[in-house]
Order: sequence, then C-alpha cells, then structure tokens
Amino acid sequence: MRNSSAGRGLVLIALLAGCANLGPYVWVDELGEPPAAPGGEYTLAPGDTVFVRVFNQESVSGHSRVRPDGRITVPFVNDVPAAGRTTTQVAKALETMLRGFINQPVVTVSLEEAVQTRFSVLGEVKQPGVYTVERGQGMLRALAAAGGLTEFAHKDRIFVMRGAPQQRIRFSFDALSTPNSPAARFRLQDQDVVVVQ
Repeated sequence: MRNSSAGRGLVLIALLAGCANLGPYVWVDELGEPPAAPGGEYTLAPGDTVFVRVFNQESVSGHSRVRPDGRITVPFVNDVPAAGRTTTQVAKALETMLRGFINQPVVTVSLEEAVQTRFSVLGEVKQPGVYTVERGQGMLRALAAAGGLTEFAHKDRIFVMRGAPQQRIRFSFDALSTPNSPAARFRLQDQDVVVVQ
C-alpha cells in the first residue's frame, strides 16, 4: 500500500513538472482575429505576383511581385502598398495615384501567382519536416502534412511559434477539430513553426 502511494506521488510530481516546463504561451482563443478582407476576398501577401493593367497604357502595365516590404513597383508612381489589400483595393489606389500622369486612368489588378506558405512541423508527429501548402491553410492541414500525431503526443500541447519577438500560440486537438472555433479558423503564416509535445 505504501509503495502504491509513493508511486502515485511520483507520477503526480512528474505530471506537475511536465506542466511547469511549457514556458510562456497564449491560447489561440485569446488572440484577436485578424481583420477580414471585404467580401472574403483574397488579400495580397509578400511573394504574390500580380499583373497591373492600365487601359490603353501598355508602358505602365506589367507584372509585379509583392516585395518583402509589402509594396509593388509601378511606373510613374513607384512604390505602391499592396500586402494586406485586395486586388480591387490596389487597383483603386493606383487609379488615384496615376491621375497626375494619365487622364482618367482605368486600372485592373489581377493575381497571377499566390505565394505558398512554408512552415516546419516538429515534435510528436509521424513525419517531422518542412512543408509547403497553399496560403490560407489551417493547423489540421499542417498536422496532416506531417502524417498526424504519434501515440505519445499530448493532444492539448500543440504550439505555433511565430514572429519576432517570438510568440507561442497553444492549441488543443479537440479545439482544432471543432468547426468554426478560433483554433479551426486560425491560418498558418509563412515561416511558422508547429511543435507538438
């Protein structure tokens, strides 16, 4: 009886020690949701390629890649903010900017190639590694790409490490599997690191 109590005490201490080593994090439910694009439209991101067409102005029209600083380069007006905007918003901004150079400009901006999201998955997954998926994918897609969780994975210790300074965002598998929950709506960003403990 005494050995059984001592064994339970050791297990409890080990569990508490394991919980204490999680470090700082924020639950995904506590994060503010990023503002949605109007009408659910695609918003441009660094690395996306767009085609800017100015009606009857071939010298101003052309391909442009959204730079890491979030801008594209267009003749006459040079740097134009694009990241975080829809193609319609960029077209309207360009029409305003070009009015000093072109009489009543008509501009269309179309997405030619969307940048893919590259992320790493580490820890208790079957195939840790670096993966690339279409932009706008969620955490379940990341876990599926890595072959799913191992039998040793803690289903409430799934983290995303993001940004500088680094932010740790915590998830539970149950929340990820609940439709329309903050966890299910969470979207991966380029260079995220997913860690399953």
